[in-house]
Amino acid sequence: MTRPLEDVRVLDLGQIYQGGYCGLLLSYLGADVVKVEPPWGENVRTRSEDGYPPQFQYLNASKRGITLDLKSEAGREALERLVEKADVLLENFATGKMAALGVGYDRLSEVNPELVYAHGSGYGDTGPYAEYPAMDLTVQAMSGVMDTTGFTDGPPVKAGPAVCDFVGATHLAVGILGALFRRATTGEGDYVEVGMFDCMYPTLASPVAAWVSESDAPARTGNRHSGLSIAPYNAYEVEDGHVAIICIAERHWESLAEVMGREDLVGREGWDSKVERARRIEAVDAAVEAWLDGRTKGEVVETLLDANVPCAPVRTVPEVVEDPHLRERGMLHDLPNPGEGREETPVPGMPIKFAGSDAPEVSPAPSLGEHTEEVLTEVAGYTAAELDRLDGSGSTSE
Repeated sequence: MTRPLEDVRVLDLGQIYQGGYCGLLLSYLGADVVKVEPPWGENVRTRSEDGYPPQFQYLNASKRGITLDLKSEAGREALERLVEKADVLLENFATGKMAALGVGYDRLSEVNPELVYAHGSGYGDTGPYAEYPAMDLTVQAMSGVMDTTGFTDGPPVKAGPAVCDFVGATHLAVGILGALFRRATTGEGDYVEVGMFDCMYPTLASPVAAWVSESDAPARTGNRHSGLSIAPYNAYEVEDGHVAIICIAERHWESLAEVMGREDLVGREGWDSKVERARRIEAVDAAVEAWLDGRTKGEVVETLLDANVPCAPVRTVPEVVEDPHLRERGMLHDLPNPGEGREETPVPGMPIKFAGSDAPEVSPAPSLGEHTEEVLTEVAGYTAAELDRLDGSGSTSE
């Protein structure tokens, strides 16, 4: 059966992580995604001398790749001819960059009134920060992510993953889907813009809740709950590493207490509700730590899962990329690594599953400009004579 975006063509001018992952999601949804790069390659390619860093493979699988020099008249003409036959154009350049090149939304919507033009940025198109340069790190700093990450007595710490880039990419993909859905009814294109800064505020639900309730919860709580309103909730040390344990429901706490041999804590005054236990975080953690003393990750996790207590071992990246659950779910695809390092890159699959269609096949990311002639001929209608005038940059010569 077909995937949801079959027959949808996307011009992916995205770069680094936000744009790259948005295009990857659309590709996995069935769209024909054409990666459009400048002749020298998009920014993430510069992370290795050979131009093939694992990050590029990771986020640009299952796309076709072309090069266009949008600083040239010929490159802009080629883009416009592609836009005539496209459904979506996505980019995450600095706000105003595409307009300055003469191929912003105003111009491209004249070329194709049905075009869904999607722009991702750090801070959005409007507001006091709109022109600030933005990367994941700076948005983590500005949005409160760094201030709420780390331990109480330590400095602010960035989140390990590029959370702002990927949350922004996912929101941009949702916006594109919404615009395509509306276009199916109205026949009209749209301009969709997403700022990563906007996307991060909803993730502060627990820290903001602590502020609203006027609690004295510190900004940084280490591995404890951000609002210090749940206990136990922590990554606890064991003999061979750490185990994350959390009790959301009363049944979880009751099961944990039974496993620990501390049935005396169930229903005990001062321990008999989530709110009361949160007020005694130190004592709760001490009780859990006493039980964990001398135990291993495997032993603890097996025991707690049998008791239906939410828990997990704190795992390393090498362990995750070999994970059998991710592999069975189609989330790990070992594709050849054309660059230096290991022979294969474990490219992510599609997290969204549909009962009505098969999982997408995952093919290697394109080499720089690999499909330029193919796409310009097939989509933009370039003739053999026009292709003969192609220069080495992937743009027709002026």
